[in-house]
Amino acid sequence: MTQLNPLTVAVQMDPMEGIRIGGDSTFHIMLAAHKRGHRLYHYLAPDLTYRDGRVVAKARPVKVQKVEGDHYAFGPVETIDLGRDVDVVLMRQDPPFDLSYITATHLLERVQAETLVVNDPAAVRDAPEKLFVLDYARFMPPTMITRELDEVKSFLKEHGEIVVKPLYGNAGTAVFHVDAKGKNLSALVELFKASWVEPFMVQAFIPGVADGDKRIVLVDGEVAGAVNRIPGAGEIRSNLAVGGSAAKTELTEQEWEICAAMGPELKRRGLLFVGIDVIGGQWLTEINVTSPTGIVSIDAFNGTDTGAMIWDAIDARLAARAAA
Repeated sequence: MTQLNPLTVAVQMDPMEGIRIGGDSTFHIMLAAHKRGHRLYHYLAPDLTYRDGRVVAKARPVKVQKVEGDHYAFGPVETIDLGRDVDVVLMRQDPPFDLSYITATHLLERVQAETLVVNDPAAVRDAPEKLFVLDYARFMPPTMITRELDEVKSFLKEHGEIVVKPLYGNAGTAVFHVDAKGKNLSALVELFKASWVEPFMVQAFIPGVADGDKRIVLVDGEVAGAVNRIPGAGEIRSNLAVGGSAAKTELTEQEWEICAAMGPELKRRGLLFVGIDVIGGQWLTEINVTSPTGIVSIDAFNGTDTGAMIWDAIDARLAARAAA
């Protein structure tokens, strides 16, 4: 695609000093932006301010390079108007998907008429990763969302082994495997109810998770690639953040069907960068829209440039807005 003029881009993300440049998807996208001559600003979600109808952020110009320990350089702090001063806002801070996160989506939604926000903040707010996926229940393993111990016991009896996880968790945090004996199940449910006010998710355990949990990335509704994440020894969690390892992979026929089923809806909602998780080549478990990861491994295995694909999709969105 022919590149448009260089853009001014504000990146709402986590602190730059904590970025692991070898695998961080946001950093990967920022490097791709630099190659195109785009000017980048960095700010944190708490830096947002609404005043007199405008949304501004205390942000710093930032330059990035793939040099461990010297991967970024900041300019002086500026107060930028996210509607008037930038072309694109990348909303890339990591969960938890809490009220602070939701508030940031409400504020960014107010600049959408002037500035392209990726992913669309209203769509992110309306698509929690373990709830949006229920729209595609036909591809999911048996699933329950509840706070009731009796319901969980009945589900365990029906399916033999289960996985219990928080509804708004991330990076594999607090994911428990419960075997058919259900030892300590009551205590586990008590813990979940005491720790979170919302229900939790219960799913039938899929033994195929031992062979990996596939992350498939879609860019504006189209498959960009996939990576298989294999659990470490003694683990059922395959997240790279908790010790999983990455392996090259291809999509199964069922996985192509899953992507074809959801791709048009992701595009319609403005969910331009999405990662879905599939176990055993057929079981969809999550749709990640807040801060998807995995593109560094995908590009390393496949020789692709997903960062460039994302900027091509952004250019196309901007061109469509300009023509409207």
